Amino acid sequence: MSPLDALLQKESPWAPACAGVTAGRLFGLLLILLLTACAREPAPVQFHADGYPPKLSDWHVVSSDGQRLALNEGVVPFDLNTPLFSDYAHKLRTVWMPNGQAAKYEPDEAFDFPVGTIFSKTFFYPRAGKTADGGDAVARTYDESRDRSGEGLDLRNVRMVETRLLVHRKDGWVALAYVWNQEQTEAELMRTGDSVPLQLVASDGSREDFTYQVPDQNQCAGCHASNNTTRLIQPLGPKARHLNRDYAYASGKENQLQHWAKLGYLTGTPAGTLPHNANWRDAAHASLESRARAYLDINCAHCHNAKGPADTSGLLLEIGSRDPRHLGLCKPPVAAGRGTGDRRYGIVPGKPDESIMVYRMDSDDPGVMMPELGRDVVHREGVELIREWIAAMETGGCEAAG
Repeated sequence: MSPLDALLQKESPWAPACAGVTAGRLFGLLLILLLTACAREPAPVQFHADGYPPKLSDWHVVSSDGQRLALNEGVVPFDLNTPLFSDYAHKLRTVWMPNGQAAKYEPDEAFDFPVGTIFSKTFFYPRAGKTADGGDAVARTYDESRDRSGEGLDLRNVRMVETRLLVHRKDGWVALAYVWNQEQTEAELMRTGDSVPLQLVASDGSREDFTYQVPDQNQCAGCHASNNTTRLIQPLGPKARHLNRDYAYASGKENQLQHWAKLGYLTGTPAGTLPHNANWRDAAHASLESRARAYLDINCAHCHNAKGPADTSGLLLEIGSRDPRHLGLCKPPVAAGRGTGDRRYGIVPGKPDESIMVYRMDSDDPGVMMPELGRDVVHREGVELIREWIAAMETGGCEAAG
């Protein structure tokens, strides 16, 4: 009899359960338990300092078993007060930073994030069955009640399209887009972009075919290089005014800036009132002006700012811009043409139908529409918000201003 067999025959809390179990069999059982435990423990987040890993799973930021998308340890979800419109896609945003590293607070610009930071943004839609030819139909809705599984996603109810990573390496930020397979178990790197045919289904049952465009790396840089001089890629969303809101974490609801500070992900947050953009859909608690300006800030200002790719247009749409002319009021376009729709001014106060801004937002023609990238369909509710904002302006004499 081996020493281990003798030990099992002694009185112990485990003796009845172990009766008749040999040392060899017990070792096998223990090995199975250990392997099972290891299989359940995901590998830690892997920061790749260079190269282009071909699979999203190479980063270990999120993982999918086809039923649920889960976040790895230290991967923190977040949201924005007013998000960028992307063909009605819902988004799960996350941030991860190396142990002991933190972002530095900035009042107006994106926070100063340490090398090693990984942002992820998963684009997905609530499922709405199949199209007539067997394709994927997805819901055109703002209802997120069935999206989540804890802090991850319930893949029984949602259809993931892509996950974009924004990675801070020593030489700067790199944008990578990974497209999910049909099984929703893995996403592959698509540096040249991709096209995904889908069908939007509205609450009234109406259907709209569209092609979801996964951006290539140049298109990613086209939006994220918001400084036309440096042309450096930068995060767009993680600014104080966008992040200053509550989030329903697994541990409970908490202000995101406070939560990041508590986790050691943010330093230098000042006391007192912090910048805060309105929720563009929250008409009960925010003014029409603040909602419209928040919408333009997130959707347009990465180009339309004093240093941005559209700086020569003279149209400056950041939340802090106050000059009526820079906002487009009675402002003639720098370059006339098809994009104006024969309208004379960016915004004609009180007259949205005569305003270039509404005309371009309400178009899906690639030669006319604004924004130029990131959408295939018209954001109807967004257009209506800007129409309402312009209609509420006091009618002025643009002829005299021009």
